[in-house]
Amino acid sequence: MEKNNGLLAGISKKKRREPISNTNLLMTITVCTFFGMYLIAMIVWRGGFLNPQQFLDLFNNNAYLLIIACGLTMVMISGGIDISGGGITALVTMVCVVYLDDHGGTVLGSLLIAIGIGLAFGLVHAVLVSYLEIQPFIVTLAGMFFARGMITIVSIAPRTAANEEFLRLKQARITLPGIGYYGKTGNFIPAQIEPGVIAAISIVVIIAVILKWTRFGRNLYAVGGNSHSALTLGINVRRTKFIAYVLAGLLSGISGYVYLLHTGAGDAANAAQAEMQAIASNIIGGTLLTGGVGNVIGTLFGMLSLKTITNIVIASGLTKPYYQSITTGLMLCFFILLQSVILAIREKGSFRLLLPEWMRFGRRNNE
Repeated sequence: MEKNNGLLAGISKKKRREPISNTNLLMTITVCTFFGMYLIAMIVWRGGFLNPQQFLDLFNNNAYLLIIACGLTMVMISGGIDISGGGITALVTMVCVVYLDDHGGTVLGSLLIAIGIGLAFGLVHAVLVSYLEIQPFIVTLAGMFFARGMITIVSIAPRTAANEEFLRLKQARITLPGIGYYGKTGNFIPAQIEPGVIAAISIVVIIAVILKWTRFGRNLYAVGGNSHSALTLGINVRRTKFIAYVLAGLLSGISGYVYLLHTGAGDAANAAQAEMQAIASNIIGGTLLTGGVGNVIGTLFGMLSLKTITNIVIASGLTKPYYQSITTGLMLCFFILLQSVILAIREKGSFRLLLPEWMRFGRRNNE
């Protein structure tokens, strides 16, 4: 009898559903918000929202932003901040154009330069923040100003890439079979994505794997949740933060090359406000500024939500830029308030959302 009772208890324990983590809860809210918002747009405004290409253009036009936001996700989970991504991206575009056109550079060489610039900024930020313990906002703000200033030193006037090898890569498109739309003449036009989208999605997948299944990923959440507790558990807090900032810089360099593939031009105005949009994408996606909570899938849908609301504002006839800024600000405030309310309710133990085992992501964080 005791053996049977023990067996039943074990089965009951396996079947028991556990509360969804803060990370998963906030991500779920973002995913549902995005799909709900896009569905409403398809019903109310129809037009371009029914066109698969317009949806794919969310990725085509913002692949660089997604890459910056992915690097920022790791930094924010660790409890830090990085606002240099847009500046590094713009600097990479200008340096690569000058290298390709004025120095007869190759595509591979320009890609290595982009990675090198990103790593250089990431290393400097990492040392100053993790080992010299300077406030990350100040460090990365200085990095942003330095990068923007260096652009005009490299070239005062905007430059457009004319390198034939690079232009072939820039003009390459990946056609999605069976997905497309019918033009005005009735002919079927297949939907296409740019090479930069493949790079961005690949980075999302890689970082998702890192955050969920690697020791470094677990350390990021632990450091962001409570760095003093993480230290007592034997986690190297400085090294964890160091790697996070290095990776953020590396991804900003890659973002610059993806941006160049999309626009083909180097300009001091490139990626303007990208760092703020990356922060907004993370917050909307459920990454907390206080650290310890967040994941890159939420960041992806945060970016999509941010850009979809912009398209909705334009479709509503409010084409002035300040309408888009106002709407973005309201959306950001809404999600910050929503997150605060939900987390406060959960702390009091009166809000428990259950999720099956197969749907859990990063349950170990902030349970």
